[in-house]
Amino acid sequence: MALFKLIPCLVLFALFSFDVGVAHPGFGFGWGSNGPSIGRTYSSGLFPQFYQFSCPQADEIVMTVLEKAIARNPRMAASLLRLHFHDCFVQGCDASILLDDSATIKSERNAGPNKNSIRGFEVIDEIKAKLEQVCPQIVSCADILALAARGSTILSGGPSWELPLGRRDSTTASLNGANTNIPAPNSTIQNLLTMFQRKGLNQEDLVSLSGGHTIGVARCTTFKQRLYNQNGNNQPDETLERSYYYGLRSICPPTGGDNNISPLDLASPARFDNTYFKLILWGKGLLTSDQVLLTGNVGNIVELVKAYAEDESLFFEQFAKSMVNMGNIQPLTGISGEIRKNCHVIN
Repeated sequence: MALFKLIPCLVLFALFSFDVGVAHPGFGFGWGSNGPSIGRTYSSGLFPQFYQFSCPQADEIVMTVLEKAIARNPRMAASLLRLHFHDCFVQGCDASILLDDSATIKSERNAGPNKNSIRGFEVIDEIKAKLEQVCPQIVSCADILALAARGSTILSGGPSWELPLGRRDSTTASLNGANTNIPAPNSTIQNLLTMFQRKGLNQEDLVSLSGGHTIGVARCTTFKQRLYNQNGNNQPDETLERSYYYGLRSICPPTGGDNNISPLDLASPARFDNTYFKLILWGKGLLTSDQVLLTGNVGNIVELVKAYAEDESLFFEQFAKSMVNMGNIQPLTGISGEIRKNCHVIN
């Protein structure tokens, strides 16, 4: 009799312990540039197969929406990557950046680093709406941001990675946190290191994640200081390569034009590659926070810039690792937070 009681237990054990890669070859959560995750542990409580049973179509839905959105507007890839970054550096990766103003919430979207700057909300909303049709209240907005960042990187020609999932959404936001925790475009190298270290990220993470600037653009207001008054003496930043400097002046006049844009990577602004690091070595980093990776002379940062400029595969490998590290910043898991029905408001 005991044998008959044991058999159902063994069946259940086998069902929940099989190799995901065998059951779902090419499954987006179990496979990436680093191979399957079976046997790996994730200290944050996240794991790649989180939606394997509850919403196996999630990654496919995300990628379908992204493909159309980025085909319409290639800049969108960089915007979605940045949205994930700006979310994780405030309260952790909890989708707090998506919350609107309300009686109890002051939206992070109104913070200095975000106001009139962050984009891509409509793409996240479209992904969420499609997921709610198929898997209602299963996939969190925080995980959608992480999936969109990975998908945007892939569709721009960058690396894939095995993405731990299972984040939940916050019921709060922090306007003050967004104003103080997101690195400014005029940051010194020590500012950058300090802000990254506070989030548990190291020098390799700082340099490789800065490489996300290989796609996208920046507004004139973020680099105008370098052209006209870098050190408070009405002089340009002397580290700017001369021809690049004159080109930027034509885009960004001394007065007005603050919303004019320039590519962060002038050579291949829509392609995820290692050109960003080559440009820094040539004095053609757009933001102060880009160029100080070379001029800051701290630790092994200069060596990392040179290594990534020389070896794109090395950059891709570290970028993938660092995106996982960043995605592990203070996630809400278990019974913390909630799964929002609408990413802009708490339930």
